[in-house]
Amino acid sequence: MPHPHLIVEISPAGYRWLRLARPERRNALDVSLTLAVRDALAAEPSVPVLLGSADPRVFCAGADLTISDAERAAVSDLIYDCCETIITRPGPVIAVLTGAAVGGGAQLAAASDLRIAGPAARLRWTGPPGLNLVVGAWLLPEMVGRGVAMDLVLTGRWVEAAEALALGLVNRVSAEPEALAGEIAADLAQRGAVAGVAGVKAVMATAGLLGRMQAERSANRSAWARVTGAIPTAFPRS
Repeated sequence: MPHPHLIVEISPAGYRWLRLARPERRNALDVSLTLAVRDALAAEPSVPVLLGSADPRVFCAGADLTISDAERAAVSDLIYDCCETIITRPGPVIAVLTGAAVGGGAQLAAASDLRIAGPAARLRWTGPPGLNLVVGAWLLPEMVGRGVAMDLVLTGRWVEAAEALALGLVNRVSAEPEALAGEIAADLAQRGAVAGVAGVKAVMATAGLLGRMQAERSANRSAWARVTGAIPTAFPRS
C-alpha cells in the first residue's frame, strides 16, 4: 500500500524515485514511514533508486522527537535495516541532498552508494541529547578516515555542502542535484551497468562494514533499553 509520506515515482529512464514527504515534521521518521522506506528500497532490488525529499529544504531530520521513546527506539533500529538493504541490494542507491540530513537521515545518506548534494545541503551525525547513541561510527571512517570521523561523531557538528565535498562525504555538489542524479541513474540503467554495480558493492561490503553496522546497532539497542526497559522491537521483512 502507498504510504502518505513516501512518494514513489517510476522513471521511464529505468530508475525509481523515493521521496520523503512529511514537510510539517521535516521528514522526521516514525515507525510506519521507516518501514515504508525499508520496503521500498527492497522492492525491485536491481533497479537504481534515487532517495530524496519532496521538500527541497530538508532531506531527513532523523527520528521523530514527538513519538514515544519505544517508537523512537524502533525507528533507530529500523534505520539499520534500511542501511543494510541499501548496502546489499544489487542496484545503486543515490541520495539526493538538497537540505539538512540529521541523525538517521545522515545515516541513510552516508549508507547510499552515491551522494549528490545541492549548495544548501548539510549533514550532522548526532542522536537525541542524553541518550548516548552512536551515530555513524560504523561507516564514516571508511569515507573520511578515523580522525575526521571521530570529530564528526563526537561533536555532532554540522558539515556544509562545500566541506562535505572536500571531505568526500558527498560525491558532487550541483546547482541541480536532482537532474544530475537522474542523469547518473539513467546512464547506469541504460548501460546495463547494474550487474557490475552489484559486484562492486559486494566487494566493498566484505571488509567488515556490515559487522561494524551490527556492532553500532547492538550498542544503540542497549542504550535504548536503558531508557525503555526493553530491546527495540524487530519488524520482520515483508
